[in-house]
Amino acid sequence: DWREAPFVGVFPLFLACYLSALFSPLPGCRYLMYTLDQYVESDYTVVYFHHGLRSCNKPSLHWLRNAYREFDRKYKKNLKALYVVHPTNFIRIIWNIFQPLISHKFGKKLTYVNYLSELRDHLSWDQLIIPPDVLRPPLPTQQFGLLKPFTPSHLSSGLQTEGIFRRSARVQLIKDVQKLYNQGKPVMFEQYGDIHVPAVILKTFLRELPEPLLTFPLYHQIQDIVRVESSLRVTTCKHILERLPEPNYMVLKYLLCFLNMVSQQSIINKMSPSNLACVFGVNLSWPSQGSVSLTSLTPLNIFTEILIEHYHTVFSSRCPQAEVLP
Repeated sequence: DWREAPFVGVFPLFLACYLSALFSPLPGCRYLMYTLDQYVESDYTVVYFHHGLRSCNKPSLHWLRNAYREFDRKYKKNLKALYVVHPTNFIRIIWNIFQPLISHKFGKKLTYVNYLSELRDHLSWDQLIIPPDVLRPPLPTQQFGLLKPFTPSHLSSGLQTEGIFRRSARVQLIKDVQKLYNQGKPVMFEQYGDIHVPAVILKTFLRELPEPLLTFPLYHQIQDIVRVESSLRVTTCKHILERLPEPNYMVLKYLLCFLNMVSQQSIINKMSPSNLACVFGVNLSWPSQGSVSLTSLTPLNIFTEILIEHYHTVFSSRCPQAEVLP
């Protein structure tokens, strides 16, 4: 998309949330060049909205490098500014990787914009057409940009409940609670009088994510855990987790910290790390194509059991900013 602004000329909007999971690198690059060819002879500004980029639609480093080389001087000469809205650590790391290839003059054109309100200081806000998903602020029941479907206060009273996370709840009741969360409204689990309701909500939340918490690219590495010598599996799991994006890591660490607390009451609740892994493994990782086969369950459960049983070891090397734990 692109709009006319009185003080910056044309400014194309590049929206990561519109990138298809079927993004094709070569046609994608040619389309960008074709679009920009209509405007690069005059001053223009690029606005990139990073929200919505996931591992399933993320261009590879190889594509980014080749794309930068394809965009010759005519595309860079009249570019007055490049605004990156809602940058993540991924964006900052990528920029540092490409710095040796980027001229100092071009590098000075980059501006990170952490909040949409900051963008008003640079561009005519009323001429920007921004998708609702980008404009929508985090709901009160969200954390790290993801729905936070439970807190320790919801489930802590049920740590000694036998078979916690194994029992089911009424389908309509679960749908009603989900609707409240999706609307950003508070949920008072006490009024339902059933500790299994928040337990089912948690599993449902994980299962209905568009991409598993452990991400699609890590699925095959997790499957390979059975090929790793037993004495090296904890270290291997730790290294796999280090490849997770920051938001995924923070949510996963929060979840596994809680499941570790549940497992410590296993004498009473009968939910050992192994039993919890059987429940949560399939909800934390699945392939991008097809469903989890029976033979794939074993490595998933082994991996998840290690995360629960050795929580303090596998999550020891990374302490995200603003970390919240149960």
